[in-house]
Amino acid sequence: MGADAQERGPKRANGVRENQLLELLQRAGTALTPGEVTEHLADGLTYSSVVTILTRMHTKGLLTRTARGRAYAYAPVTDDAGFAARRMRTVLESRPDREAVLARFADELSGADADLLRNLLGPEQDLGPEQGLGADRGSDRQTDG
Repeated sequence: MGADAQERGPKRANGVRENQLLELLQRAGTALTPGEVTEHLADGLTYSSVVTILTRMHTKGLLTRTARGRAYAYAPVTDDAGFAARRMRTVLESRPDREAVLARFADELSGADADLLRNLLGPEQDLGPEQGLGADRGSDRQTDG
């Protein structure tokens, strides 16, 4: 492992490698095989390491894969904004009090972001400042009862 490991560079955390491969696949705009991914990498990551990382990412639901010859070709399941939205949803779903998390999130939005979210939600779901979106949720917060 000595000299060969040093030539490949320092070991990186899996998350760093996953992000590197995900960015490469997003830039490619088409599904790539592990061999094609390896060719595009400048840091000398081995083919077997690429296969392992892509397989793990597929298992996590980050990538789709389709058979291409004797290998699989991998592509991201969504774009960067979609992955950010998935991370936000995962955090929300992991908390016991969704209302409190959403209320705190809304409280901390800038005015421009609150307006954008109102527009995205549409008029039938409009949450005006009096209902909390981007408003102060202090002691005047309405409760059921």
